Amino acid sequence: MSDTLREHEAGAELSEYEALAELWARNGWGARAIALCKVILRLEPKHGPARRLLAELDARRVDPLGPPGPAVRMPMKQESATSPRGSLLSGLGERELQSVLEALEPRVFQPGETIVEEGQPGSSLFAIVEGSVEVLRTLKSGRRRMVAFLGEGDFFGEMSLLSDEPRFATVKAFERTAVLELTRERLDQIIQRHPSVEEVLRAFYREHLLDDVLRGNPLFKVLTPQQRKALSRDFQLCSRPAGALLLEQGHEVDALYLLLRGQCQVLHRHPDGRETPLRTLGEGDMFGEISLVLGVPATATVRADTPCMLLRLDWGSCDNHLLSQPGVFEELSRLGNERLLFTAGLLWESTPRDRAPLT
Repeated sequence: MSDTLREHEAGAELSEYEALAELWARNGWGARAIALCKVILRLEPKHGPARRLLAELDARRVDPLGPPGPAVRMPMKQESATSPRGSLLSGLGERELQSVLEALEPRVFQPGETIVEEGQPGSSLFAIVEGSVEVLRTLKSGRRRMVAFLGEGDFFGEMSLLSDEPRFATVKAFERTAVLELTRERLDQIIQRHPSVEEVLRAFYREHLLDDVLRGNPLFKVLTPQQRKALSRDFQLCSRPAGALLLEQGHEVDALYLLLRGQCQVLHRHPDGRETPLRTLGEGDMFGEISLVLGVPATATVRADTPCMLLRLDWGSCDNHLLSQPGVFEELSRLGNERLLFTAGLLWESTPRDRAPLT
């Protein structure tokens, strides 16, 4: 009798979960509804109502990684007509979306618990269902600084998952936080059945990576959103291993580069073969602008200290999008002149007085 009673109580709890999931779905909390359905199916894999609700959410084109709808406790609140970030899965077809929904796994993290660690291999992306997280970056001093605060409907981890690069930052739960996780293993299985999923995710990753970079870089702030969008289509995302020559002094330069991740050394090569370090380039730094503005070969060598991820814009695209914009051209000229003067000062100081160049 007790077993029957426990089964009855468990069934009642699952019914309550099902009703709550439906309520969340009706009120716009698709991610919460999907997560709760996943919990129900973990407890009872053959639970028909939960499976049907997942299918209905798919039919309604609910995207768990898109912006959240209005909360249940605030039914009159309207969702913004212009979301700051588009939906990660909005470009998928119905079958592809359903495959992704079925692959999502709910996880819960306690306050202060690390979800992903900076520098570690990335094997998952996450969507926040409930709660919030801190995004932390390690400074050169070794201290950590919070660079973002994410909440319900936000997602993270897609850069490492899609680029095979180490985690860009550490993410910790600020409070009790529920997420939906998509692992690389499950994503690979989906891509085997639906190759278009990889194309959609990579297009999204590239678009929003470039959007974030172009909006945050002082050089491109003078461009209108439409101009930045047109420019982003011509940027090429590329990676180079540690030790790779990115520019070589005296050789032709065919593109403008923006360093997204990693560290590079700028070196001056003397006639006797000696190399003098000029500066270290870090994330967000640009190089190649002197050749672009003056039309000369590389004035220094740039070598990757670490594995690097870069944005590359060829000269034709620079001419179309940048050189025709007075504000951008002036900023490029200013940056190039500052670097030339800085380099000249360093070389003068490092030259023995009996061999100092004549002026």
